[in-house]
Amino acid sequence: MSIESNKQELTELIYQLADDDFIHAHRGSEWLGLAPHIEEDVAFSSINQDTMGHATMYYRILSELGEGKADDLSHLRKKEQFRNAIILEEKNGTGEYLDSPNYDWAFTVIRHLFYDVAKKIRLESLKQSSYEPLADAARKMLTEQYYHLLHWKIWFKQLMTSTEEARDRMETAIKRVWKDFGGVLTLGPHAEKMVSAGLIEDEAALRERFIDQIQELFNEVNYSIDNEPLMIRGDGRNGEHTEDLEHALKTLSEVYVSDPQATGW
Repeated sequence: MSIESNKQELTELIYQLADDDFIHAHRGSEWLGLAPHIEEDVAFSSINQDTMGHATMYYRILSELGEGKADDLSHLRKKEQFRNAIILEEKNGTGEYLDSPNYDWAFTVIRHLFYDVAKKIRLESLKQSSYEPLADAARKMLTEQYYHLLHWKIWFKQLMTSTEEARDRMETAIKRVWKDFGGVLTLGPHAEKMVSAGLIEDEAALRERFIDQIQELFNEVNYSIDNEPLMIRGDGRNGEHTEDLEHALKTLSEVYVSDPQATGW
């Protein structure tokens, strides 16, 4: 592909991919020391480290495209410059990590499960991208992504077939995440140009695969949902975000802003 003629849609796509992983990994990292048991604490930390590593790969591609230093792209942009889906920036629960954290494990399991299903579908499409650095990154990420998704599938099935209380909490979390998940599935205002440039497959096709695969998981635990996922609270692909993102970015950039030599990568 010609980078010059397709640079805007290329960078927009990579910002979406990078910011989704970056913010999602941060919210996951806030469970450090708070996960249900020690083995999960270790496993979840590893998954978040991998996901942050994927964000790093995307930011480095953006840097190579002339967008600026990778550290600056992740730590110095303003809230409205981020392109992550809003459901990914939402806090894990009430309280703060160091001050009375009251986090919702069911919400976390569902958000990670849905995201990792969508991400795997997206990576499989990106393997065929006309921009080879993006295709190469996707191929590298897919190996780790297989295990991330397997992890959350196990949690999903165990909790959905456990106690009545666990099932109720999981169903509440499904409804909560599902209504906003359209924000992850959209490619934003430049979607058509991304597809015509061969960067990624059509949004509708990716969305259909996601719904099919989620419904297969639902069928395994005798659950169904009628409506399709939507974007309820703003449009992250267009820079419309909640205060939760501002909170996350302040935490993420605190050290780098105070000392730019303390690089994140």
